Amino acid sequence: MPARKIIIDTDPGQDDAVAILLALASPEEIDVLGITAVAGNVPLSLTQKNARIVCELAGKPDTKVFAGCDAPIARKLVTAEHVHGKTGLDGPTLPDPEMELTDGHAVDFIIDTLRAEPEGTVTLCPLGPLTNIATALTKAPDIASRIQEIVLMGGAYFEVGNITPTAEFNIYVDPEAAKIVFACGAPITVMPLDVTHKALVTKPRNDAFRALGTPVGVAVAEMTDFFERFDKEKYGSQGAPLHDPCVTAYLIKPELFTGRHINVEIETCSDLTLGMTVADWWRVSGREPNATFMGDIDADGFFDLLTERLARL
Repeated sequence: MPARKIIIDTDPGQDDAVAILLALASPEEIDVLGITAVAGNVPLSLTQKNARIVCELAGKPDTKVFAGCDAPIARKLVTAEHVHGKTGLDGPTLPDPEMELTDGHAVDFIIDTLRAEPEGTVTLCPLGPLTNIATALTKAPDIASRIQEIVLMGGAYFEVGNITPTAEFNIYVDPEAAKIVFACGAPITVMPLDVTHKALVTKPRNDAFRALGTPVGVAVAEMTDFFERFDKEKYGSQGAPLHDPCVTAYLIKPELFTGRHINVEIETCSDLTLGMTVADWWRVSGREPNATFMGDIDADGFFDLLTERLARL
């Protein structure tokens, strides 16, 4: 099978960085057409820089990286330095990137790529707020039918929220964008907190990254060392969840995940539940399914894949 063509839309973020590294280490399965940066975990000035840092860490400086939207569609930007540190990639000491941003806006790159490539051959992989994707769909509605699949990290059902009692961060930051994306009609696969909170970097798993002895292995271990403090304190867990790499792992080994094809709606009005992914897990609403909402992961298989692929870089 030919490698799957993808665009990674991201707001790096340590876990975003690992997701990008996994993709760039897997050319047999994944052809990264470009990386589009969006404001989220940290402002756009840092997310576009971090995306380039990660490409250089992977030894892939020819990767196209575009800067996108610097604020949500209708709201003030909420960021997550309390989790990811002031740079978004706190932990390792990584040099500033030498590679330049690719000319043009991320939204235009998404539109132009979907129009240029054969219909149904490009997968969008959002790892952060959905602002770039929704803006592209709004600006060019014709692209919705050309998308092979949208595989995103965001939302929650059984795990409820991580930024509010009911909302996951990526969806909460730009719920209007999420509403547009979930209504676009393209096939959608969701990696919610229900899955990602089972992908925990325990000490043995992080030791395996460090034992690779490479700049990539050591950097990933140091990233996890930094941001796991937040999750350990908040959840009492054994380590940090690697949220975003679940998206990349699904593209390589979908059998690692199980879920249900259900209806998912986005709350944009309520003060109490703004940004909630109202997932009809039990299929009681009568609404048409619009997303495959994952519920479980083979965590050991996931970390075996991740360690094996990071060793290639």
